[in-house]
Amino acid sequence: MSFDRATYIIEPIAIEKELKMLFKTGSPLTIFEIGACEGEDSMRYARLFPHAKVYALEPLPKNVEYIRSNIAKYQAHNVSVHQLALSSINGTTEFHVSSGRPEHATETDWDYGNKSNSLLPPDKHKELADFISFNEQILVETQTLKTFCTNHHIIEIDFIHMDVQGAELMVLEGAADYLQHIKAIWLEVSTVHLYKNQPLVNDVQDFMQQHNFVLAKNCVTGMQGDHLYISTKHFPNHVEIVKKINSKPSLLNIILKKLGIN
Repeated sequence: MSFDRATYIIEPIAIEKELKMLFKTGSPLTIFEIGACEGEDSMRYARLFPHAKVYALEPLPKNVEYIRSNIAKYQAHNVSVHQLALSSINGTTEFHVSSGRPEHATETDWDYGNKSNSLLPPDKHKELADFISFNEQILVETQTLKTFCTNHHIIEIDFIHMDVQGAELMVLEGAADYLQHIKAIWLEVSTVHLYKNQPLVNDVQDFMQQHNFVLAKNCVTGMQGDHLYISTKHFPNHVEIVKKINSKPSLLNIILKKLGIN
């Protein structure tokens, strides 16, 4: 399979249906992409929610330049980019930079090796994706989510897309009591230690449950995948929402969709 940035950006978001259940596309939402990499997903959220304010947070300087370029290319004027890593503390820390390309990958502008950068050093990642190297470490600024929101006068976050390669709990712990002001979170989880001291899927799920979030959609297959969590505080009808998200379409609806009627 081959990828390129332009094709990816115009494709539907993986949880587009679920997001439309939770939020109106014309609403002035506050959306965070934490670990934005090259900003492709920020462009997609900006398109799906044109009246939203999208914050793209990314510590790697070359990726920040990619994000700025994508903002200009796709005229995503509702996206702002911030060069820092969200974590559990404010300060600076070592950031492990990934690179590489699968041997038989098609030559495109898709940077396969640029998706595994992390605040954590690699562990089993080296065995399971042997084409990726971690040959560079740089110092990056870290900030807690609570500090960032306080500094930017952000009262509430509607939706967070988090892809931080094993540092999920560091980000969530840094939110502290601000977690109560977040409505929904889509994050990557793993069943194996791809990075050293990485929290596994059950660790993340336990943390989220303890902070009044329910698992609305489980997209873990094999060693890793994604979870969608929604706040029981902001969605008091969360039981019905979870049932609706996970209900299978009827045969009639499948037929109508194929015919372009539904």
